[in-house]
Amino acid sequence: MPASAGRPNVSALATVFPPPPAILAQRDLSVAETESFSPDVLLRIYAWMHLARRGDNRILELFREGLIKGTVTGGQGNEAMIIPLTLLADKAIDVVSFTHRDFGGHLIWGGHLGEHLNQYFANAESPTQAREGNVHHGDPAHRSLPMISHLGAMLSNVIGLTDAQRRSGKKAVGITFFGDGGSSTGDIHECLNLAALLNLPILFVVENNGYAYSTPKEEQFSPGTEIWRRAAGYGIEGLAFDGTDPEVSARTLAAALTKVRTTSRPMLVEARILRLRGHAAYDTCDYLPAGATEAMLAADPMPRFRQKLVAAGHEAALTAIETELNAWIEACIAQGLAVGRPSPASLPPDAFAPNDEPMTWDPSTPTKATLNPAQALNSALRKILTEQPESIVLGQDIATYGGAFKVTDNLFKEFDRSRVFNTPLAESACTGWATGLALGGYRPIEEFQFADFSTEALTQIALNAASYYFRSGAKVPLVLRLPCGGGLTFGSFHSQELESLFLSMPGLKGLYPSTPQDAFNALLAAYEDNNPVLLFEHKSLYRRDKGPVAFDPNYREVWQPRHVAAGDYATFVTYGEMVSVAEEAAAYFADEYEQTFDLFDLRALAPLQLDAIKASLARTHRLIVLHEGRRTHGFGAELVARLTEEHFFDLEAPPLRIGSLDLPVPFAPELENAFRPTADKLIATIADWIG
Repeated sequence: MPASAGRPNVSALATVFPPPPAILAQRDLSVAETESFSPDVLLRIYAWMHLARRGDNRILELFREGLIKGTVTGGQGNEAMIIPLTLLADKAIDVVSFTHRDFGGHLIWGGHLGEHLNQYFANAESPTQAREGNVHHGDPAHRSLPMISHLGAMLSNVIGLTDAQRRSGKKAVGITFFGDGGSSTGDIHECLNLAALLNLPILFVVENNGYAYSTPKEEQFSPGTEIWRRAAGYGIEGLAFDGTDPEVSARTLAAALTKVRTTSRPMLVEARILRLRGHAAYDTCDYLPAGATEAMLAADPMPRFRQKLVAAGHEAALTAIETELNAWIEACIAQGLAVGRPSPASLPPDAFAPNDEPMTWDPSTPTKATLNPAQALNSALRKILTEQPESIVLGQDIATYGGAFKVTDNLFKEFDRSRVFNTPLAESACTGWATGLALGGYRPIEEFQFADFSTEALTQIALNAASYYFRSGAKVPLVLRLPCGGGLTFGSFHSQELESLFLSMPGLKGLYPSTPQDAFNALLAAYEDNNPVLLFEHKSLYRRDKGPVAFDPNYREVWQPRHVAAGDYATFVTYGEMVSVAEEAAAYFADEYEQTFDLFDLRALAPLQLDAIKASLARTHRLIVLHEGRRTHGFGAELVARLTEEHFFDLEAPPLRIGSLDLPVPFAPELENAFRPTADKLIATIADWIG
């Protein structure tokens, strides 16, 4: 990828920030150091805590001065937990995704303070090129995953990247964070179960400050509930500790990290901490009961820890540390404010990661055979698993059973559980896990039992996987297989066409094959792409028509439309099962009306490649678009808009757009037949259009 698209190298920044004070050179804390806490160790912890607190406070002030936009959240009160934990982590191999309370963790994990300030200023040298704001940044190249605001959505990404680290032979630990409020989300429960099932070393850290924005914990779950005790329900260990005492935090977390790293079993730890500044800068905290603010300030870990160190005779050292850090922070702020604003020209034309050189495949396999689309997909999966060691196939019931439609039949026997994995019924967590694996160098292929169930993973697909490259420069090579479409009387929850829903989100590619060879080619083309690719597979086609299938060296042509039939009366564009419906209608009009259509099978829905179709429309001057999805907001609307805005004055008739009724998919065959486009209805509609 272009160097400018990812996180800038600090040494390559145009702005030269002042070097950090010497005490910040040490970014680690050993287990042995937590057993005795020498003065040097305590002062090191305090220095990082002071940097985090002072930095958070200054960021809040800069926001109130209008020098930082959006809003800011702070970690004031969280330093006594996040600083020891991040110092204890192995920054060379571990995986983390910090939350909006963990500014100190970001500072320790990597990068100059100036780089983090650039992120808050959203200036021209922001790590995200000002595409993301404030705490929504990380460093995927060094396994710090940038958070999104959807609570719980980052846990599964950490699980996946930690799995990738372990599969690569690194004894890594994944560290995830969520609050007492976030503990109510389904993603949290899915991820705790998944990590326990996979035997992965994940330290789940609950930052319990008692409030979810304004809602107290008593209104989040039953009074008296202790979050850490939920661990027992997943067969893992849990504990709670005082997260306002840095020595207690360090000892507790050192033992927890050691145990998780050694046993490769997850653990749930609940840190009781404080939130001293409200949810965010705009939070007035007027919901707090009388005396709550005073009680929290009295328990503030910073002055308590400082007083303890002063009592031990370290006041002069503390004053020197604070003076040096404060001056350094101000110098960095001044430098950051002097950096220029980002240029609109820095925005890329799309959100897609560039692809590498084409993969190397054995051209002799598979040998030519007559297969239906389901068998063609099975053959492609077998080829990928055989020839590409970084491939992993996952999904519900795909192992011994072979998948709901037997597309993965016998693959489990050939490649075992490490490569072909039955997932629990947890679409969100499992898609996030696959995303994390992709971030770690693997190339997962996930099967959804039905495309309809992918809506359970909408956040993971559309906001995490699809946006990683734009936000952070990280590539996510991930294939999502979606058995879709009607015609089999499966009803509303097993028959939907969701291409319009997903492909309106930037960063997702989509392929929709209609022939056995195209199904084979599409899976190979999707697999080698460096972006999340949705592979729409119409269920009615799985076992309908057979055709010759073999390795095709031109398999990448599936990203272009297929010219199905030549004609001159109208340009006819469709995809999926509707290709056969369109062929039937086209044959009728050729025989009965002596009118021929230039028929195209779109194949690639995103990115759209319309040059051949535009050339056809410039010649025929008429346009028909057919798709199975509902007509209103359907994919055909985008096609018509793109084609007519360039060729409007060439048209000799209004474009004809045909889709299903604007209803949920009905069950009974008589009703489903009325709902979907059929050859007879298509012929009648086109005949009326021709006049």
